[in-house]
Amino acid sequence: QVQLVESGGGLVQAGGSLRLSCAASGFTFNRYVMGWFRQAPGKEREFVAAINWSGGSLYYLDSVKGRFTISRDNAKNTVYLQMNSLKPEDTAVYYCAADRGIFVRREDAEYDYWGQGTQVTVSS
Repeated sequence: QVQLVESGGGLVQAGGSLRLSCAASGFTFNRYVMGWFRQAPGKEREFVAAINWSGGSLYYLDSVKGRFTISRDNAKNTVYLQMNSLKPEDTAVYYCAADRGIFVRREDAEYDYWGQGTQVTVSS
């Protein structure tokens, strides 16, 4: 049974930091591209960051470049999203997702498995 379980969300003041984790099970983690997406109230889900199987290819939403860092630990079947200098506009439910494709992709329709999400709220 495939599972993606996010953790690490919460309430933080603007300028603060959070680290999200996503623990994966039920599939061959090191063969999948892993991504983070987010959905704010009343908005469509959007791509945030993604990482290929080796960690050698990283992609970010322009508005989070320089503030967020995606990484993975294949030995622990876990992907992380370190979020620094958080802004109120980063407030959303954050989802991790897995894509069995070879190349990193930004389209959520390309991802095969999804977690339940974790809430991140940034107060001003």
